[in-house]
Amino acid sequence: MVDRVVEHRGCRLAYSVAGSGPAVLFIQGAGVQGAGWRPQIADLATDYTCLWFDNRGMGRSQPVGAEITVAQMAADARAVLDAERIADAHVVGHSLGGPVALQLALDARERVRSLALLCTFTGSQTAAPLSWRLAWFGLRSRVGTRPMRRRGFLRLVVPPGATADAGALAELFGHDLADQPPVVAAQLRAMRAVDLTSRLTELTGLPALVVTAAHDPIAPPSAGRALRDGLPHGRYVEVADASHGLPITHAVLVNQLLRQHLAAVGPARPRFERPDAEA
Repeated sequence: MVDRVVEHRGCRLAYSVAGSGPAVLFIQGAGVQGAGWRPQIADLATDYTCLWFDNRGMGRSQPVGAEITVAQMAADARAVLDAERIADAHVVGHSLGGPVALQLALDARERVRSLALLCTFTGSQTAAPLSWRLAWFGLRSRVGTRPMRRRGFLRLVVPPGATADAGALAELFGHDLADQPPVVAAQLRAMRAVDLTSRLTELTGLPALVVTAAHDPIAPPSAGRALRDGLPHGRYVEVADASHGLPITHAVLVNQLLRQHLAAVGPARPRFERPDAEA
């Protein structure tokens, strides 16, 4: 694994590269560092060049430097591809990373070989629908003692009746589950400010994998079905015993689905001779 930095629009974007083969770019959601993709990198880097990064204002990608919007986050993802001279890549997005991946494909279709959209949505119209369950778990993750907040947050990402190691999750997320990094508020505003449902038809023909979790209060199956309906050249999978933390709690299954998807699409193009970075 190699850790690198690319300067882009006022932020030193921290990213990492591991493996060799066709390029796969991983985009995280709100409040999670890029290294949250470790369960996927550990598997896929044996056959693919895996790239992942801390979103602007998260982890090592400081300072924030510019307003956080989905369009800005997509431009940041493209800057990582440019820095590595990647002509095109398979793009994987989780949660808020899904609209960012969609925006990247809309802005630069030639750079996106395929999409894999995990526990995600098109934006404000389908994300985090109001429900007593979401409101209760959200409140529990923000109010009370630190152990209470950790338990409340776990209820957002693991299915009913399941257990999870808060310490192990904190290592992947990059922070104690009792706390939320300051940038999360801006990331959630960015999510609420965009909806790409009406633009999905512009991506007709782009291979896509959409994976949802039956117990996900943040990106419920209805959000995944909206993606499925708007991206007809794709595969839709709903996991019955999972919630929003699907890539971590069901890593083996997710990795199998990603491998099947990537193999079906085929390899990406070679690298650029020179980077064509956006100013």
